[in-house]
Formats: sequence, C-alpha cells, structure tokens
Amino acid sequence: MPKPFYGLPGNGMHLHISLWKRGENLFYDENDPYKISNIAKYFMGGIFKHIKSMTCILNPTVNSYKRLGEFEAPKYIYWGRKNRDALIRIPEIIHPSSSRIELRSPDPSANPYLAFAVVLKAGLEGIRNKIEIEPPIESDIYDSNLYKKLDSLPSSLKEAIDFLENDELIKETLGPAYDKFVELKKSEVEEYMQRKITDWELERYFDV
Repeated sequence: MPKPFYGLPGNGMHLHISLWKRGENLFYDENDPYKISNIAKYFMGGIFKHIKSMTCILNPTVNSYKRLGEFEAPKYIYWGRKNRDALIRIPEIIHPSSSRIELRSPDPSANPYLAFAVVLKAGLEGIRNKIEIEPPIESDIYDSNLYKKLDSLPSSLKEAIDFLENDELIKETLGPAYDKFVELKKSEVEEYMQRKITDWELERYFDV
C-alpha cells in the first residue's frame, strides 16, 4: 500500500534505469558533471514529456496520491542529485556500470510489467526525438520558492486518468489492456467517492 499510515513515509518503488549495448552502459559519460550521457538525458526528456499520463500506470490507486509530495516522495517535475524529492535523481556514479537514473514516483501498487513498458517507451521516444531537458536543480525548491514555477504530477487518480486518455503514445503502449485498465480505474474512483464519510470529513465539515 503506497500510504498506509498518516504522518509517516509511504512506500515507493523507485526504478533504477540504464540502457546497455554490447556490454557498454549507454548512460555513462565520464566528461559530464553528473557522469551521464546525452542518451540518458534524452531518455529523461521522454519520461518528463509523458510523466503525467504515465502516472496513472505508475501510481494506479486512489491511495497513491496521498504519498506523492510527502516525506521526500516527488511531486514536482524536475531532476538533480541532491534533492530527495526530485522526480528523477542521479545517484553518485563511482563506476561506468553504475551510471543510471532513478525514477522516484512509482509505488508498489503498480503493475511492474505495465510500468516498465510505459517508462521504456517514453524514454526511447525521448532518445529517438532527442527531447531536451531543463537544467538540474540542486537548491531547495521550497526555500527559494522555485517550486511555484515547476510543473507537478497529477494530484489524484481522476486527474491522472484524464492525462492518460489524451496520450496516444502511452495508450498505444498499453495495447489491448488500455480500455480495460481505464474502465477499472474509473470504476475505482467512482466507488471511492461513494464510500462512507470519513471521520476527518465529519470533524472538518459537520458545522460548516
């Protein structure tokens, strides 16, 4: 469960990704400050382009959205090394084989087959089309109010479904599973809204 307890960190399923060819890590570049290649950056560009629609796959439950944005779980769409709430973090590279990106938004409720399919598809499109990315951010995005200028992940499953329905690449990647997946997710949202009133709602709104 992505967020089982109030006031405590949730459960993530961070994906560490690199691409290899004939024993060579294509994400490594010793001359880059972060030790990552242009191929890696283009791959990230594809992820950033499609991340809002992919969120429906990577965070597929109503509960998933109570984790995002809390206790270092990402909410804003940016990358870097130091910030633990960056959507994509670049771990310290000590050897060419360890050069990789860390996508930090997915959670354990995701189907890993669908998750890796959409991440790879988006990343490969980024490489194919050489999609550029913004510079990394290492300063505290909250102290500088920089977060106000950053785009963010969907804040609910309903919003994520809307983005998915408008992304032809991700829909194509899901293939025959797409229609049924969206049907089940919409049903889940509708059921959630019809469930009993929570104690929080009674405390907050009973006398409104």
